[in-house]
Amino acid sequence: MKRYGLFLGLMAMVVLSCVPTEQCPVVIVGGGASGVSAGVQSARMGVPATILEEGVWLGGMLTSAGVSCIDGNYKMRGGIFGEFTDSLAARYGGYPALRTGWVSNINFDPHIGEQIFGNICSSCDLLTVKRGAKVKSIRKEKSGWRVTYLDGDGRRRSLVCEVLIDGTELGDVAKECGVEYRVGMDSRHSTGERIAPEEANDVIQDLTYVAFLKDYGPEADMTIDKPEGYDASLFANSCANALSDEVTETGQTLWSPEMMLSYGRTPGGRYMINWPIYGNDFYVNTIDSSPQERAEAFQRAKNFTLSFVYFIQTELGMKHLGIADDVFPTEDGLPLFPYHRESRRIVGEALFTMDAAAAPYEHRVPYYRTGIAVGDYPVDHHHFRHPEWRTLPDLHFYPIPSFCVPFGVIVPRGVDNLLVTEKSVSVSNLINGATRLQPVVMQLGQAAGAAAAIAVEEGVPVREVSIRRVQSALLDAGGYIMPYIDLPKEHQHFAALQRIGATGILRGEGRNVGWENQTMFRAYEPLLAEEIHYKEFYHGHLELDRGEVSVAKLLEVLRGLGAPIPSPAKEWWGALGLENFDPHRSVTRLEAAVVIDELFAPFEMREVDFDGNLW
Repeated sequence: MKRYGLFLGLMAMVVLSCVPTEQCPVVIVGGGASGVSAGVQSARMGVPATILEEGVWLGGMLTSAGVSCIDGNYKMRGGIFGEFTDSLAARYGGYPALRTGWVSNINFDPHIGEQIFGNICSSCDLLTVKRGAKVKSIRKEKSGWRVTYLDGDGRRRSLVCEVLIDGTELGDVAKECGVEYRVGMDSRHSTGERIAPEEANDVIQDLTYVAFLKDYGPEADMTIDKPEGYDASLFANSCANALSDEVTETGQTLWSPEMMLSYGRTPGGRYMINWPIYGNDFYVNTIDSSPQERAEAFQRAKNFTLSFVYFIQTELGMKHLGIADDVFPTEDGLPLFPYHRESRRIVGEALFTMDAAAAPYEHRVPYYRTGIAVGDYPVDHHHFRHPEWRTLPDLHFYPIPSFCVPFGVIVPRGVDNLLVTEKSVSVSNLINGATRLQPVVMQLGQAAGAAAAIAVEEGVPVREVSIRRVQSALLDAGGYIMPYIDLPKEHQHFAALQRIGATGILRGEGRNVGWENQTMFRAYEPLLAEEIHYKEFYHGHLELDRGEVSVAKLLEVLRGLGAPIPSPAKEWWGALGLENFDPHRSVTRLEAAVVIDELFAPFEMREVDFDGNLW
């Protein structure tokens, strides 16, 4: 037996030695929303990257899965996410032209989004995109990670990289690499979230096989064949119709059929069918299933969506609406794969929870100092298609402010030079309802690309990369690290407020305003002495009485701490881009942030660890 095992090992080595092998510093498996962002960021920082995408499209849930109505971050369009939405606006004729559906301020047609992702990637000379690349194995070697895959022609090839990034929809690379992960709902005893269930379970959010309908004209009959197992009662309460009840069991609103359809209307006049109210949400957990089991489950989800389409065409009398034949490159006109709201969640160097998002400054761990992505969407969970949905936590869009996601969520514990993005990051099941959304995922990917590039440049393991340097790279790329909405990213002092906010010396104020979560820096309000949190940076005593601080008093105190304020101060003040130098008036929080950032550079002064502790 030992000789037989040795023979097999030698044969494997011979086979591998015959496989064409390329070297690339950074390899991303998965060309979805996060994978594209990771590859683009790495390449733009001067480090070559390769994206291996199994399908024919880039963009993942935004394109291939058809979820082309963006959830949240309309007021925080930064980084590559902002570049993508700006390109959409330019393509359709401005941001107002994107407000065609009421679920989002940014609606678009998936094939247009895919073209834009392709254009962004093509603009990067150091980025290679390999479509139709099916990964067969991943293993760690002394020189890095070896990824063996079949190319679009079925030929076996290998890539060896220094840093590997998991951009897959369900965290399959993380599992292959031996990363510890969680699936389903966490126990409140493990995360500290009081509205989490008493005991953990394997329940994940419903997925959706989206459909796109278009109007073929009043005389057209686009009615599809009756799907197998069709049951109209499953969709009766999707909208007000002859079959619907006056009050739904779930308590959701019964909209008119027209409102239901316009929910996801695109600028191209098509209708995105991703309807959460007795619509085409579908419960199945395929995270740890085999490829065959997944394919079978996805076919059931697809059949469920076709049943909903048939319901719209027959019970609602809209036979003129048919599956769009000009969106997806598929025979049936449906997306390339379903929309996954939840996947594996790795055990990372940080665990971001709903409590950490709800009270970032009071939380026991100051994760906010390590922010790499921001979000403002509610904690949105889809569970009504689960057979036991009544027993699950009732969130009702649990109120939190806008939030920043810590760097440590993309760094898995116990596995070196691997970064994990998309929806597989180290967050609790509850807060995944807000971090799973497209803008956040794209930002997490961009941060992973920045971290990978820095690790390669400096020749250090990913977990030793400076978090401050990653954050600086994101700011340089026009991204956000703090979720402030009262100063646009185009403002000359935007980065200064972001940096000071990430130190905690001056802090934002979070609020929940109806559907929208917000955090304000309160940039133009007077600075109050009690709002300056300086003790971790400056050990001296600030001679400040409570209440508003004058311009003169602020400069006096900063001189006392050793700040080299040039003279005359008025000219220096103007050189910083500040106006109205009046020593006797109250200084604003923005002015204080700019001055402190300029004189002491506290953001660069102290590095932070994964928990946000200064060192």
